[in-house]
Amino acid sequence: MAASQPLYSQLYDVLAERIRSGDWEEGKQLPSEKALVAEFGTSRGPVRQALAKLRTEGLVVGGRGAPPRVQRAVRSQSFDTFISFTEWVEELGRTPGAKVIELTQRLADERLARDLDIAVESPVVAVVRLRLVDGEPVMFERSVYVIDAGRHLLRVDLEAESIYQTLRNQGIFPTRAHNVIDAVGAGEIEARWLEVKPGSPLLRVRRTTLDQHGTVLDIADNRYLPNKANFAVDNSTLNPTPLTRIAVDDAGSGG
Repeated sequence: MAASQPLYSQLYDVLAERIRSGDWEEGKQLPSEKALVAEFGTSRGPVRQALAKLRTEGLVVGGRGAPPRVQRAVRSQSFDTFISFTEWVEELGRTPGAKVIELTQRLADERLARDLDIAVESPVVAVVRLRLVDGEPVMFERSVYVIDAGRHLLRVDLEAESIYQTLRNQGIFPTRAHNVIDAVGAGEIEARWLEVKPGSPLLRVRRTTLDQHGTVLDIADNRYLPNKANFAVDNSTLNPTPLTRIAVDDAGSGG
């Protein structure tokens, strides 16, 4: 355990890893506070704080008289470091997958041109995919790429290849992203592919990605099943991450 972390945070990391690795299976009752105090040689305070964080993260359920039990971990993606869906899933030790629904080249209308910072009727490449984790639907992805990047995507199998790894291989490096996160109801198309009822709650992430030159690379509208994925943003007074509350229209960012 890292000595620079608060003790409860160190305990949380150890316990969370036991859950995520499968060492503690779903439904397993956690050891008692007394047993955890004895195992880690600490007091009840840090143990209780660690257990509270596990509950907050949705890794355990129970409390207030009910013994805590392992709950299936929701796959959490951090925005502290920008990575692709494929890399995120692989980091979790899971198997990423994709089903290509649409891959087309078309001309940008006024809205797409504005969002991608290109001229109206410039060529763009649109990608619509269902993203999978261990064969299960997790996210419905709509992305639109500027042609300098998108043309490379027309040449590869996007059900087998990572888009961002493909772009890196071509010397195009996604380096920064602006994300807007909100909740929406599933439309008919998302509902069918994500295997939920229309109107079911989805977690929407609208993203604008910039390359190493500060040029807009793509815009995306990604809709996640909230019970399959969530997002974490870490803040620190030593290295603060600005959070901005903004009003967004209901039409999305295009694509």
